[in-house]
Amino acid sequence: MARALGRPRCTRVRSVTAAEGGDGARDAQAPARRPSYEQARDELAELVKRLEAGGLTLEQSLQLWERGERLAAVCTEWLEGARARLAEAMAQRAEGSDPEAPF
Repeated sequence: MARALGRPRCTRVRSVTAAEGGDGARDAQAPARRPSYEQARDELAELVKRLEAGGLTLEQSLQLWERGERLAAVCTEWLEGARARLAEAMAQRAEGSDPEAPF
């Protein structure tokens, strides 16, 4: 039976080493905290460049893609949080509860 395209079924993730196209030090240890929006965005952009450049094995490409999916989710979380904060500030401003608000 053919498997539908989409997310890979594999659940085991192995770090990409420096010899395989990773940066070694960063890949050797899991991040202790969620990166900032800018950090996640910049790393995602670098991953896209590496994938577009080609020359990677299928396993390396899948690992980078999986990391990219996680980074995209982090960016989405940050953006959704920012939208919520702006909506709250705009609602407070509309109610007149914070006359010092910049918008």
